[in-house]
Amino acid sequence: MNKTETFPDGTVIDEWFYDINIPKLSEFKRQYVLTQYGIFDDGKLYTKEIQSLIDRVAEEGGGVIVVPPGVYCTGALFFRHGVNLYISEGGTLKGSDDVSDYPLMQTRMEGETCLYFSALINADGIDGFTIFGSGTIDGNGLRSWKAFWLRQKWNPDCTNKDEQRPRLIYMSNCSNVLIAGVNLQNSHYWTTHIYKCDHVKYLGCRIFSPVSPVKAPSTDAIDIDVCTDVLIKDCYMEVNDDSVVLKGGKGPWADEMPENGSNERIIIEDCTYGFCHGCLTCGSESVHNRNIIFRRSRVLDSMNFLWLKMRPDTPQLYEYITVEDIEGKVRSFININPWTQFYDLKDRTDRPLSYAGHITVKNCSFECDAYFDVKTDESQYVLSDFVLENLRIKAKRNGFYEGAIHNATVRDVEVDCE
Repeated sequence: MNKTETFPDGTVIDEWFYDINIPKLSEFKRQYVLTQYGIFDDGKLYTKEIQSLIDRVAEEGGGVIVVPPGVYCTGALFFRHGVNLYISEGGTLKGSDDVSDYPLMQTRMEGETCLYFSALINADGIDGFTIFGSGTIDGNGLRSWKAFWLRQKWNPDCTNKDEQRPRLIYMSNCSNVLIAGVNLQNSHYWTTHIYKCDHVKYLGCRIFSPVSPVKAPSTDAIDIDVCTDVLIKDCYMEVNDDSVVLKGGKGPWADEMPENGSNERIIIEDCTYGFCHGCLTCGSESVHNRNIIFRRSRVLDSMNFLWLKMRPDTPQLYEYITVEDIEGKVRSFININPWTQFYDLKDRTDRPLSYAGHITVKNCSFECDAYFDVKTDESQYVLSDFVLENLRIKAKRNGFYEGAIHNATVRDVEVDCE
């Protein structure tokens, strides 16, 4: 451990980020194996039975629910304090493809608190929750993906919410969460979504949704929404949308609403990216992101590497972000542009001004279509204090121009245009 490491603003990185211990199943004295409680690998839906088991474990003082080898089907499950989940190698917890198996609840969706469908795995207000093992949580989302694209043909203005579908994992107001080793795949909608959580670790996970033969729409790998102290390490992410997304609220008064807020002290490291729309994305529903580190990773195929979505109807501040020691292949290396999806100033008469600053990108080697895909619009946002250093870029288009960023520092940058 290097105790001198700091976040981009100089804050020392806490020791918590260096502890990557994953518990063994044997460390849990109380183990509750599904098949010992009348839950079987037979294609039937066991939502009530598994929920009853969760409640029993909580009442008996806590423990771990074990998914043994086989495929066990369920609808929405609501975990309680002290109840953990272990997925054995060869074991799959498979979600229902019927949205009626996911009850409506007050939840957080697309930057707003609203009535929407629960996820397959739900946790709220829990301190200490572990999902681990080498097995799979499968959302079984194919039916809703097909329905979404069919609906969009009928109505091109159809939104993500119009095709009602659940997320795979949703956690709110939780602390000390560990998701380790598991395969998270085929979500109907966002794959994992954490809201107002702190001290969350994703270690060695594989997060997947297909881009073909049927695209899995809006299946973000990890949505971080008003959270602090998050570590994403040694993960593989391949999804038909953004991989790591920093959210936090949207709308002309978003920065004044108590349900919204900042994401701070986020580290993404030693990861591999298959196809995705964005490797690290700020937005599209985001108010404030600070002290973000993205490092030591490899990108096999992505549409965007660092993507700052600037909403013209939302006050945004993206600051102290460092991206370093990464190589790969993308369409756009740096993408900063207005994001106007569902633009709505509501009752605000002026347009809020946003800022992005103290952004460092260094020690990277990439092939891309566009190196600097940035639109300047200082009536909407101001870019300042960027450092671009030790970059080796092969690009079809450079795009960088002086004046795009106030106080830009460019050192040892080679852009080889074809």
